Amino acid sequence: MPVPPTAALFDIGNVLVEVDFVRGLTPLVPPEAGAPHLRLRNLLEKCNELETGRIAPDEFIAMASECLAFTGPAEEFQDAWNSIFHPMRTMWSIVSFLKSLRLKLILFSNTNCMHIEWLLTNYEIFEEFGGRVFSHEVGFTKPDPAIYHHAITEFNLAPEETLYIDDLPENIATGRTLGLRCHQYSRERHHEFIAWLDQEFGLPGAGSHGTTAST
Repeated sequence: MPVPPTAALFDIGNVLVEVDFVRGLTPLVPPEAGAPHLRLRNLLEKCNELETGRIAPDEFIAMASECLAFTGPAEEFQDAWNSIFHPMRTMWSIVSFLKSLRLKLILFSNTNCMHIEWLLTNYEIFEEFGGRVFSHEVGFTKPDPAIYHHAITEFNLAPEETLYIDDLPENIATGRTLGLRCHQYSRERHHEFIAWLDQEFGLPGAGSHGTTAST
């Protein structure tokens, strides 16, 4: 029987909330500018400075607006920037269940101050978490081992007792090298996540709590 987990690190994007930059941002590209998907791809390739806190939001908005050929007010861009999320409530029930087991729950995300301020204000699920490690606050992004070491040290985690859920394989790969108990989450394979939870807890039904949740 595995050692019972004592903590869990949760990624945010495509684990707790669905992320769709295309839906949110391509409408900002004027029809006459053309190539909305290419413009969006070029913008997203430049997000690292915002996600590591190296540039301020107003600087990013100016750069992003130029990239998308958007000439509207900053407030309109920010509304679109924060419109990319949709709740994944099946996972929210899992979070609540794990909290009922007294696990230490920690948000662990590559994000930025605009997104996280909006998320923390609008989605109650984030109140369930007792800790957070956000890339823009610590200056490193996953899969850099530095952000994982920060989380382990900051919250006094025992990697062998810590669950880690993320949707990106490169992030999971770093987690595994550091001894975390990892699962690469996919909404389309939610049943695999439930089976993994059952296995990690060594208790039939430990994960099945989430299977009855509404989406």
